[in-house]
This record gives sequence, structure tokens and C-alpha cells, in this order.
Amino acid sequence: MASIFSKIIAGEVPSHKIMETEHAFAFLDIHPLHEGHTLVVPKIETDYLFDVQEPVYSALWQCANEVAHALGKAIPCKRVGVVVIGLEVPHAHIHLVPIHEVSDIDFSRPKLSFTNEELRATAEKIKARL
Repeated sequence: MASIFSKIIAGEVPSHKIMETEHAFAFLDIHPLHEGHTLVVPKIETDYLFDVQEPVYSALWQCANEVAHALGKAIPCKRVGVVVIGLEVPHAHIHLVPIHEVSDIDFSRPKLSFTNEELRATAEKIKARL
């Protein structure tokens, strides 16, 4: 059965896409820790990040790098934090989260809620910086 991320990549589930490459897909998290919280996933469905093979593994991190730079310019923050947990969805993914302090990237914190229009506007701000 396809993961929710595979369905997003295939366009079966709507998303606020930030960037797409041959091997990677970046989109806004709909349950973010901070405005701009983005997920970067490989297009090939692989459960564990360190099972992703080359050249997809390097392409995934290249996409994350480009998105992180754009994210940091679009959303005021001290840094763009990077987290790989991999337990929430059985599809490897990298979290990019704008942060001001370490506690901003605590996944036990309550998630934020944005309207579809707010998410669309955030995605456009980030894409404009790519």
C-alpha cells in the first residue's frame, strides 16, 4: 500500500509543493511546528532514510539544501533546523523547520494550524526564494 507521501507525490492527495526534482519532492507539513515547516522526501518509497540508495540519497539532500536556503530567506528565523525521525510515516523524510532556539524543534510541542490559503501563501514565499 502506498504511503501518504507517495500519494502526495503522485498528486492523489493535495499538497503545497515547494520543489520537485527527478528524485525528490518537498512540500509543506500540514501539521507544522513553525510556519514554513517543510518535508523533503525521496520519490521512491523507502521506509528508512539510510536505506535510500545513490544517486537518490545525494539528490534528496541536495533538494533539502536548496529548500533550506530558500526557507531561511522567506521565513524569519535564526536557523533552519534539520530533523530525521522516520517513525511517523513509513516513507523516508527530512524535516526542515525554521527555528530561533532548540525548543522550537521539539516534536512533543503542540502542532500549529494554518488555513489552506495561509499554507499556499507560505509555499509561494518560499518558492519565490528558490
